[in-house]
Amino acid sequence: MGVNDLPTPRERAEPATGRPRWQRAALITLAFTVALYVIEAVDTVSGDSLQRSGVAPRTVDGLWGVLFAPVLHSTWGHLFANTVPVLVLGFLVLLPGIGRGLTATAVVWIVGGLGTWLTAGAHTNHIGASVLVFGWLTYVVARGFFLRDFVQILIGVVVFVLYGGLLWGVFPTSPLVSWQGHLFGALGGVLAAWALASDARRDRRTERRGRPPELRG
Repeated sequence: MGVNDLPTPRERAEPATGRPRWQRAALITLAFTVALYVIEAVDTVSGDSLQRSGVAPRTVDGLWGVLFAPVLHSTWGHLFANTVPVLVLGFLVLLPGIGRGLTATAVVWIVGGLGTWLTAGAHTNHIGASVLVFGWLTYVVARGFFLRDFVQILIGVVVFVLYGGLLWGVFPTSPLVSWQGHLFGALGGVLAAWALASDARRDRRTERRGRPPELRG
């Protein structure tokens, strides 16, 4: 989208029949959260059969969990704990640009799932939206620094102050917590922030090459 990842005046001018970007970001985030509750309700009615489709490390069938694990939860309490971070961080990821935010989410989803599949303990089952929460957190914190954009850095600092304590979850503190999912989700967020800032880095290199030499007296 450019060096600062913020909408240009033309991008801010939404069509008369369209919604502002912040409304679309909010609706998508809310719809995803509602879907999590619907899935948990179906899982409860089915006797917790869905949650067995999580990431099962280093098994062929367990690879399907890379796709399904972030929308599955072990209990309603597990889902409740993830709800507010999903709403807040999901919205902030999508706010600067829907397509860019969805791409970042896809990177977090895949890196978090595959990293868990490769490194977690055998005979375990890993589920929960926290892999996205950790990825969104590091993405929002890191993107401003990669873009060198003051507003995005400021947002990242505020988010870090509010949610930075979650990052302790990347360490093996409890056998019942998928720290591998947290760790690789967080790494996926940093990777997404770096990759999606490639146009900004390219623009900066172009500017440096096109800048006339400085003459010193």
